Amino acid sequence: MSNETGSVGTGPLRILIAEDQAIIRLDLRGILEKHGLLVCAEASNGEEAVELARTSHPDIALLDMRMPKLDGIEAARRMYAERPIPIVMLTAFSDRAVVEKAIAAGVFAYLVKPFKESDLVPALRAAVVRHAELLAARRAVGEAPLRPVVISVRSPSGNDWPPLRIERTEDGGVDVQPVEVPMVDEQQRAQP
Repeated sequence: MSNETGSVGTGPLRILIAEDQAIIRLDLRGILEKHGLLVCAEASNGEEAVELARTSHPDIALLDMRMPKLDGIEAARRMYAERPIPIVMLTAFSDRAVVEKAIAAGVFAYLVKPFKESDLVPALRAAVVRHAELLAARRAVGEAPLRPVVISVRSPSGNDWPPLRIERTEDGGVDVQPVEVPMVDEQQRAQP
């Protein structure tokens, strides 16, 4: 959970900035530091961003979409696959297809250039909170015991096969067993 300065746990929020234009990188650093956030690493291309995400252990990444060597979407995909952190994309492109690709790569927020300073820090904080909520939900699902499922299957000829009980075993396998259905004769069905 983040506090007033946008931190996760204790200390200021650690941010990786990946932007190929040095002047924009400097502006971003100044804005973030002015709001009490810590820029732990800066990259000028996508490959460098992926490597710095490994070595500097940021809490969040702020990536430009168009960078040399590796674009922001592919950098986000690689970073999120190795170590899931919230990622905010910063770009001049806002068409739907690009936004959908960014979201599919693991991006949590999307800022279009030119952005307002007042939009940057709230976008980062929102991404951190939403990411934490996602991780908590995934943990809760993973901790919940799996219950067996019973399904009925119809043959291609239209006959019903006996129901099947499907259950995860302790070793991670799957156990499939027919369910015994009590036979009911015609006289019992006719009784109210």
